[in-house]
Amino acid sequence: MTDISRLVEKLTKRGVRRVALQFPAGLKRQAGEIAGELRAADFFVVISGDPCYGACDLALDTLSFAEVLVHFGHTPLGTHPRVIFEPWKVDIPIESLDRAIPLLKGPLTGLVTTSQHAHLLPVMIGYLKARGIEARIGEGTERTPLPGQILGCSYSAARIPGVREILYVGTGVFHPLGVQLATGAHVIALDPFTGVAEEIDASRLLRIRYALIERARRAERFGILVSTKTGQCRKELAESLTALCDRAFLVVAREISPDELLNLGFGAYVNTACPRLSFDDQVRFPVPVLTPPEFEILCGVRRWEDYAIDEV
Repeated sequence: MTDISRLVEKLTKRGVRRVALQFPAGLKRQAGEIAGELRAADFFVVISGDPCYGACDLALDTLSFAEVLVHFGHTPLGTHPRVIFEPWKVDIPIESLDRAIPLLKGPLTGLVTTSQHAHLLPVMIGYLKARGIEARIGEGTERTPLPGQILGCSYSAARIPGVREILYVGTGVFHPLGVQLATGAHVIALDPFTGVAEEIDASRLLRIRYALIERARRAERFGILVSTKTGQCRKELAESLTALCDRAFLVVAREISPDELLNLGFGAYVNTACPRLSFDDQVRFPVPVLTPPEFEILCGVRRWEDYAIDEV
């Protein structure tokens, strides 16, 4: 949760009265309550209604209505003089770790999670140590500033020297699948809210991705997708991919949606924006949406044996 009094203090120190708020999907229902508290503190408040996928997706259009933008739920990705990043810490039942312990293959494991739970990593380490397991966490980076924190586009914290097994604590399988593809480690995923722990096997995902690459080979033309979002615009990468094939063309958009891609009519696309578009959202798109490494495989400049998850 966010300490509104602390946020009010930050805003007051800046001397601002007009505030824009941005929330990811899981926190949007908190918008009205937080806006109400800020309005009661005599701030003018405007709320971004656009989708938000991370700190890479700042609501700069909404910021034009205010003096500062308060972005909730994500750690900073670079700096912006008019953006305040507000963490959203979520506690979990630490005893849920007991569900994962039987699946661990040795006494040494890496430990990763998302920003919402990263504040609990020292507690998790102590809990596992008391049960005979040494847990290590990777250092923070510019893109993932919290130790042990991973993003769907950055798995640096999972690359821990000497560690060949990783325990991911959080919801969903997108992140732990990325951990396995990025590190080759044995990965256990624990959902601390349901108590479900499972071994991750990326082989099924790889079969699906291989089939998409082969299906994309039949495309007459490829659209190389470039997002204009603040932390997702990889123009140089997109241009280098276009140079690999004379049937590839740059397609620039802010929001990449199935309907718009259908209207454009390309036989396949290559996504240089958020990696989730290629993996989680592929079922929503009418044609294959490849990652940059997958397009390199298709063009013959990378071997399938060198498959890698795309990281920003």
